[in-house]
Amino acid sequence: MKPIAPISFLLLLLLLFSCAGGGKKAAQPKETESVSAVESKTATVPLNQEAQKLLKFLEESGDYVNGRNFPSLIKASAVFKELDGKIKIIDLRAPETYAKGHIKGAINLEFGKIPEFFSNTIKPFEYDKIIVVCNSGQYSSYTASLLRLMGYGNVYALRWGMSGWNKDFAKDNWLTAVSDKYEGKLESTENERAILADFPLLNTGKATGEEILTARFNQLFAEGIADAFITSEKVFEHSQDYYTINFERKDKYDAGHIPGSVRYKTNGTLGIVAEMQSIPTNREVAVYCGTGHNSGFVTAYLRLFGYNAKTILYGNNAFMHSRMLKDKTLLSWLPFTESDIENFPYLKN
Repeated sequence: MKPIAPISFLLLLLLLFSCAGGGKKAAQPKETESVSAVESKTATVPLNQEAQKLLKFLEESGDYVNGRNFPSLIKASAVFKELDGKIKIIDLRAPETYAKGHIKGAINLEFGKIPEFFSNTIKPFEYDKIIVVCNSGQYSSYTASLLRLMGYGNVYALRWGMSGWNKDFAKDNWLTAVSDKYEGKLESTENERAILADFPLLNTGKATGEEILTARFNQLFAEGIADAFITSEKVFEHSQDYYTINFERKDKYDAGHIPGSVRYKTNGTLGIVAEMQSIPTNREVAVYCGTGHNSGFVTAYLRLFGYNAKTILYGNNAFMHSRMLKDKTLLSWLPFTESDIENFPYLKN
């Protein structure tokens, strides 16, 4: 057997040394830390009992928020066709606004009186549809979501609200709400989610998921509706004060979003523990979509679980309307325009 040449022997030693990890190239600790960080973000932390029970009950009751009927919106044209049918229209607007003009057959009802109305005044399932109406469609979206979660599967929110019914209502609502005010402040950075934590503690003291749902439902109506909404001005001017959720497709998020906002999937967030646990319980949560309709439904679900969530009124329409018009076809935006307004009759009293 021939002896190994000195140069060959040196090369062999260098090869063995590098394979053993003796060179500067190896940075194993950083790679290990990175993996650990990912695992800590994806691992689910224990869920408190009331949240578990409520979540399980909603899932067993049909998992509405992950079904094809979510969100439950209806166009003005569809309501108009069914005015003489078995429908009930609930108008949430102020009495003086209602008196200036309302849909035929609509009753004026305060938000806080809805639970009693559904329990003791009407038999909800005698109607083919119950339509909730407001000025812009966002308060009614929030309300319809809570009612759907309670099991009233025939409740809908009127898309665009009374603004979509007749221009007389749109001129003081949607037509004045659309704006380009913050188009120049949008960002394209993909922001990270918060660290996983438990759901909020509900502290209802109830034993079953159904009892917890009823308690939370009644509490939210007792608290009123105003605190469930926020303006785009507040969020843009004080973005650091909010955990902002963009509830849109990724291409829309990438096209420009509120600074600091985090994208959550439209069909992969609600009711999914690991997703919802990344929403902070110790911060105000501002939720937005293109129009404020979908986010109204989302906000109701999050508030049901105790999150301090608020819908950004009018969604993207309130701060990037021109861009939505420009990219309407490309990104399937829903910018509100006069073409969304019908010319349907209304009553005064």
